[in-house]
Amino acid sequence: MADYKTISSIAQGLYKEKGSKFLAFICPISSEREAKYLIDKYKTDYPAARHHCYAYRLEPLGEKLRSYDDGEPSGTAGKPILNQLLANEITNTIAIVVRYSGGTKLGVSGLITAYKKATIEAIRESTIIDKYIRDVYNVSFSYAEMPIIMKWIKKHRISIIKQDLNLNCQLEFEVRKIESEAVLNTCPRNIIPKLLYTI
Repeated sequence: MADYKTISSIAQGLYKEKGSKFLAFICPISSEREAKYLIDKYKTDYPAARHHCYAYRLEPLGEKLRSYDDGEPSGTAGKPILNQLLANEITNTIAIVVRYSGGTKLGVSGLITAYKKATIEAIRESTIIDKYIRDVYNVSFSYAEMPIIMKWIKKHRISIIKQDLNLNCQLEFEVRKIESEAVLNTCPRNIIPKLLYTI
């Protein structure tokens, strides 16, 4: 089972209602900085649009989230967009819906439906992928200990990121976070992996 779900790349959807056009873009992100960059980008790319509404979720469990109506009646744009990210259980993702008004009022329920359906179309065009939280470690050992370390690496199918196998050997490797404790408990004696970061 995956630790969380996200999307693999940018996808686009379109919904039309009573002359209004709703262009939806869904993009993978890893930070609020990336989210802000994309919001600014789509505002610049579509300057004639009346509204640029969005919602995003960040962190593996989607703990960090935000939605924005950009002048639409409260709760009619950002929330329906966010609800689709929640319904599809995707995080580290932003959905931006750009609206061109057709002159005919859609009403509160019409707006909610339009932003929801535009987002659904973008998600439908995207590829949802499973992601795993991984701990990255560094380990130091002598050249003489290398066969033991390599046997351990192979046995546990540990993914090596980089290695320096000279007199003072160094290995950087990653382990799925949920498996880290069990794998490290089998590490050869006197070898102490150091946690570098989590991705």
